[in-house]
Amino acid sequence: MDQSHTRADHTIAGAPVIGATVSAADGLLQEARAARQTGEQIAARRLSRTALRVLIGFVTGLCCLVGESGGGGAGRWALASWTQERTVDPTNSAGPNAASGGERQDRGATAGRRSEPPTGNRAANGQQGAIVTGSRQSRDAGLAMLQQGGNAVDAAVTSMLVQSVVENRLFCFGSEVPIMVYDAKRGVVEVIVGLGAAPRLATPEWFREHRQGLIQGRDDIANVVVPGFLDACLTALAKYGTRSFSDCAQPMLEVLRQRATPDTAGEAEAEGRTGRAGGPAQDLTAFVQHHQNFLRLIERLVAAEQAGQSDREGGLRRVSDYFYRGPIARELDAWSRDNGGLLRYVDMAQHVTRVEDPLRVSFRGYDVYKCGVWTQGPYALQTLRMLEDRGLNDLGHNSLDYVHLVVESIKLAMADRDAYFGDPHFVEVPIQQLLSDEYVAMRRSLIDMQQAAQVQQPGDPYGMQPLLGIPPQDYKTHSGHSDDTTSCLVADAWGNVVSATPSGWGGVIAGDIGLELGSRMIGLHTWEGHPSIVAPNKRPRITLTPTLVLQQGKPVLAISVAGGDQQDQAALQVLLNRLVFQMEPEAAVRAPRFGTDHHINWFGHEPAKLGSLTAPRELNPAIEELRQRGHDLKVGRPAASAVILTIDPTSGLKQAAGDRGRYAGGY
Repeated sequence: MDQSHTRADHTIAGAPVIGATVSAADGLLQEARAARQTGEQIAARRLSRTALRVLIGFVTGLCCLVGESGGGGAGRWALASWTQERTVDPTNSAGPNAASGGERQDRGATAGRRSEPPTGNRAANGQQGAIVTGSRQSRDAGLAMLQQGGNAVDAAVTSMLVQSVVENRLFCFGSEVPIMVYDAKRGVVEVIVGLGAAPRLATPEWFREHRQGLIQGRDDIANVVVPGFLDACLTALAKYGTRSFSDCAQPMLEVLRQRATPDTAGEAEAEGRTGRAGGPAQDLTAFVQHHQNFLRLIERLVAAEQAGQSDREGGLRRVSDYFYRGPIARELDAWSRDNGGLLRYVDMAQHVTRVEDPLRVSFRGYDVYKCGVWTQGPYALQTLRMLEDRGLNDLGHNSLDYVHLVVESIKLAMADRDAYFGDPHFVEVPIQQLLSDEYVAMRRSLIDMQQAAQVQQPGDPYGMQPLLGIPPQDYKTHSGHSDDTTSCLVADAWGNVVSATPSGWGGVIAGDIGLELGSRMIGLHTWEGHPSIVAPNKRPRITLTPTLVLQQGKPVLAISVAGGDQQDQAALQVLLNRLVFQMEPEAAVRAPRFGTDHHINWFGHEPAKLGSLTAPRELNPAIEELRQRGHDLKVGRPAASAVILTIDPTSGLKQAAGDRGRYAGGY
């Protein structure tokens, strides 16, 4: 090869390397800025230092390249390889081809289509796959699984396992998760009910005698239900996945090893305290000890899977048996007995994860799917039915009439939620009537466009009357409040989509077993005659409510929201932003939102705040005028954090985005 040809080759190869390196450094600096905004100061410093190292290393490599002579190509190869290794987020285990909103890389060769990447951590595009979650580590782990050939379920499980470590003030391993799956092979949407039941000893009488009739909050051992999360993951992998539990648990194990080692745990513990994704507020010694125990627990589960010679599904069953019907269940029984808890071995052994059909309504040519009446999700479907054919486009996005109409529709649907929803194995919930044309039309007629409702107004779906005549039970005694939950949305190259809302509001730690248990019993209470009164083996009704939307049988939209009773209020607005007002995903999830507390709080069952409306001033400059319609207006932001993932049915392009504190990735 002559010298001129070599120099031409350098020029062609060097241009994309320079662009990729500068883009990588810029992306890292943007991630650092985003981390500072969310309080993750240590992560911000780490990202800034890495960006500086990228640029310094690039200049060093460039000098080597310029100094190349003759036909040698080693300098050019070394520079290209070095740059490729470093043009990714340093916390990203997905490898050099991963791309997130903060990582500007040209994926044209793999994706077949180049799109302008969004800015920051909170949005990303991908032709092959996309993910959005509640933490940087879980995003990276899920994205890596996609790139390694795993499908959306494999990636979602991988991501959520990491979330149970790094986001455990929002969601813990011993808690719950409803998972909606679109199975591309079969063309169906199904729901994995990742929710455990109350122990057999949990009765109204017990709580009246030992807790003054209250079901307490986070730190009460009596507030534990059977952990549903692990078996939901194992069920998802067995039914839809392609990987073993061990495969999916590897990134989780890496994070646990870091936190279980004194030399490296300090940074993780400090980042947890300053950012959203944290751990218990405890000293470093306790932090390390807990994660050592947690690490040992997961290693025991991996060993159980690998102990036999059966196929992948057999290994998954061994994990479930070891946890729910083996040594872990017996250790939990002993710990619970010793500490005054209600959970017993038999409660664990009887646990089963059901796979159900979702509920569905049609809205403007789309099929919107939600979980059943053990969640609050169906009221969102009822609200959509009341809003259909109401001229939302003519009202205008976030106009005063639009805000009034949507919030008054939500009030009516949530009154029915409060009056009727509960575990369908214990109570009859008239869901078909609640969603019927006749009933929806009657309820919609109650909306006064000039006056905000000042009372809760459940209807009578049994008698097909617009009003029941009495409000839902809202006894004045209540037992606490919650601030938890995270999100996980994934889409893959084969057309599979997962929408999940992991939660658990981490409560007590089960001794040295390594398991932090959730506090979901707070969704039950001791009110006689109420659909959610506590009973043995009864599941609490939960606010967790993922969403999937299909058009002509193909998934086009997934939404998940954290925020308790505000979850579906936010999800409805994100969905309307996308389906009615045709907003791009990032705009749809970041547009100002409003909310109401005109409902019974499902965490401790506080009475409704009648007529309430919370909205930021930027939602509408004339927002104060809503007071004239009777709204008890509070200027502010409703407490909810949303994520969205869209799939273009023609091109296959996937776009993921989320609110502040959420992390998107695509490739």
